[in-house]
Amino acid sequence: MKRQIISRGLCTSLLIFAIYSFAAAQDNKTDGWKQLFNGKDLTDWKMVGPGSRYVKDGTLRSHGGMGLLYWTGGKLGNCTIRVVYRMEKFNSNSGVFIRIPIEPREEWMPVHYGYEVQIDNHPETSGEDDYHITGTLYSLTKPLAKSGKPGPQWNTMEITLDGPRTIVYLNGQKVTDYTEGQPVPKRKFSYEPQRGIRPNEGYIGLQNHSDSDIVDFKEVAVKPLNKK
Repeated sequence: MKRQIISRGLCTSLLIFAIYSFAAAQDNKTDGWKQLFNGKDLTDWKMVGPGSRYVKDGTLRSHGGMGLLYWTGGKLGNCTIRVVYRMEKFNSNSGVFIRIPIEPREEWMPVHYGYEVQIDNHPETSGEDDYHITGTLYSLTKPLAKSGKPGPQWNTMEITLDGPRTIVYLNGQKVTDYTEGQPVPKRKFSYEPQRGIRPNEGYIGLQNHSDSDIVDFKEVAVKPLNKK
């Protein structure tokens, strides 16, 4: 009888272990996100331009600017990029750069040849309009929603690169849905990007704007599109 009880207990433990192992395997299969920021240091990231980004308490913080911290792991396309960020103050300025055609060597090339997915909930403070608000392609698209949370709340932005199409969700709401070649407004300011077609894939980066604009990033992840 004692041997049977031990055998049953062992079988139950093995069954529980198998169930948990299967569940973990299923989670890994369905999750699919690759973390580009390890939460510890700047491995696979490189800075161009003035200022710097550094890691503190598991987040990417910024000092000075205008500069760009870009991921050196290669070009991204046909994927979704997820960033989780917060503004230090009620409002701050930053951006997530995408579709940069070549590895950047200075801070202005990405502005004019890639796209900046803007982070700035109150562009009117700088004399700008809705084409410069969080979740838009900076100065190029008008927002479908205004869903940015003020600091110090965390925001989740998901940027999907589907061939020539760029879709941006911010805190679960679609803000941008733009396909290369669609009409865009003319430039209003000298610092706005040059107009023109961007590549289907490119480097990505995080902007540090100035000492008065501190935006922390605690997650940068990518997941390939499940193209059928």
